[in-house]
Amino acid sequence: MIRLENRIPPPVLVFLVGAAMAAASRSLSALSIPWALRLGVGLAILAGGFVLVARGFRTLRAAGTTIDPVNIDRASALVTHGILGRTRNPMYLGFATMLVGWAAVLAVPWVVVGPAFFVAFTTRFQIIPEERAMRVRFGEEYASYVRRVPRWLA
Repeated sequence: MIRLENRIPPPVLVFLVGAAMAAASRSLSALSIPWALRLGVGLAILAGGFVLVARGFRTLRAAGTTIDPVNIDRASALVTHGILGRTRNPMYLGFATMLVGWAAVLAVPWVVVGPAFFVAFTTRFQIIPEERAMRVRFGEEYASYVRRVPRWLA
């Protein structure tokens, strides 16, 4: 299991989970919700997720630190302001939100397993190893940040 830590870039995982959701939706019954409503709600949720990803990306880039989730040891700064003052993982939260939006478009209840899988997998194989590296690199400053700011949402 350790071999999976920091190996699959989260955007790749989002694509794979989204594709699996689409494939599953073909063999499962969708809710009888008008297509326009499904699309409108789904796109609004997707857009919200995209905003979270973009804000996280922009905040980390402006601080001059890495956004590479596979090589977290390249982090040069602990960023605790902006969106990172509200959630420690705005980009992962944004990706999960985008998958929820995709589930809304598909309107198949069982595909909500996709975003749940993404959150569980990302927590175990991406976030926990990142947190371990950040504790080593930034010590008490990071520990204080963890106490103040939630991993996903408050």
